[in-house]
Amino acid sequence: MSKKQKTIQNEVSLSGVGLHTGNNVALTFKPAPENHGFAFVRVDLEGKPTIEAKAEYVVNTQRGTNLEKNGVLIQTSEHVLAAAVGLDIDNLIIEIDASEPPIMDGSSKFFVEALEKAGIKELDAEIEEYVVKEIISYKDDVTGSEIILMPSEEYQVTTMVDFGTKILGTQNATLNTISDFKEEIAAARTFSFLHEIEMLLENDLIKGGDLNNAIVYVDKELSDETMQKLKKAFKKDNIKVKPNGILDNLNLHWANEAARHKLLDVVGDLALTGTRIKGKVIANKPGHLINTQFAKKLAKIIKTEKRNNVPQFDLSEAPLMDIHQIMDILPHRPPFLLVDRILELTDKHVVGMKNVTMNEDFFVGHFPGAPVMPGVLQVEAMAQCGGILVLSTVPDPENYLTYFMKIDNVKFKQKVLPGDTLIFKCELLTPIRRGIAHMQAYGYANNKLVVEAELMAQISKRKDS
Repeated sequence: MSKKQKTIQNEVSLSGVGLHTGNNVALTFKPAPENHGFAFVRVDLEGKPTIEAKAEYVVNTQRGTNLEKNGVLIQTSEHVLAAAVGLDIDNLIIEIDASEPPIMDGSSKFFVEALEKAGIKELDAEIEEYVVKEIISYKDDVTGSEIILMPSEEYQVTTMVDFGTKILGTQNATLNTISDFKEEIAAARTFSFLHEIEMLLENDLIKGGDLNNAIVYVDKELSDETMQKLKKAFKKDNIKVKPNGILDNLNLHWANEAARHKLLDVVGDLALTGTRIKGKVIANKPGHLINTQFAKKLAKIIKTEKRNNVPQFDLSEAPLMDIHQIMDILPHRPPFLLVDRILELTDKHVVGMKNVTMNEDFFVGHFPGAPVMPGVLQVEAMAQCGGILVLSTVPDPENYLTYFMKIDNVKFKQKVLPGDTLIFKCELLTPIRRGIAHMQAYGYANNKLVVEAELMAQISKRKDS
């Protein structure tokens, strides 16, 4: 059964302190259209630049997952993204007036509450889900950290942490279904060790922290000098170590809260793949570095598989449109009509076909001794296929012409030879507006990708109509 994409119904805002800057930060969640994904918008900067939540924009993972695009930075993105994924949201605009979201209590709890307050609604578009068919893994030989992704009926995550300290030994946490995120994971707060806190304080790197947004495990003797620094930094008259080895003013929500927070981070970091995952993640000693490295690897695999996902059709069956019906819509005529059949057509994509025969006019002059279909004609054929998609949106397509506006990222993978059957697939990247279609197009032959391109075209009414 197909599932629909989701966003929020209304805008909702919350504010707090940035962990690293100590400045007040205002964050607003806004609804986003279908196929938009997650994106941050820096409303404090000129032009309100947008940074999409994609693994390719990860620049460093010190003290959080930090993104950068065109010099614009987003710090500690993971808690916000985990909240969105945990509520089954696909599309979201996240406006902030600083480089980092507010730390709140160090978990995703307050972001989850805000998103629920905004309300969640379904969109018309169906979810694109990456179904894991074989084991995918990534290992850091230096740290011993490893992430494994294996087939499963739904998105599941298990984390195993071991920091080699007496105060925080081996812990495990598991999320069996994403619907459990709110109750089982969202409130798990970030944590740190005392020696890390000391280093951060000495280097003035943690200005917005207090004992309410981070669990501090005391892994060394607490000296008087350190005690005074902590009192000053956290604005407390008295600080002491609790029997369970953490600084006071915090009670653990779960004995394995550290492992649950690491699971929260995994969910947030893997959101950077940009695609829902149907599979089970097992993360041994996860951290932002290995999480995001794995997200980059997985994003590339997903992109490659999607690109090589050859449409399968029984070509002996009657097509959706034959050559006569195509000529009723497209203004092109032989020898420049390069689509023979339309096999599938929706409001979002089209699949067409061309039989490449030896008697094509272009073979007369294009390497006649070793005929190869010209690449520009392959692109033109994909564009004509896309033209069917665009013209299908108007009631009188015979009164319109389709013109190229832009061609980007053209790649030719294989030669197209006489006797090949070309299958074209064009998918809208954005909804059609004012007759302009922005499409990703693919061409396949012999069950292989042979050509791909990003196309933009506009329909224009004929002057004589």
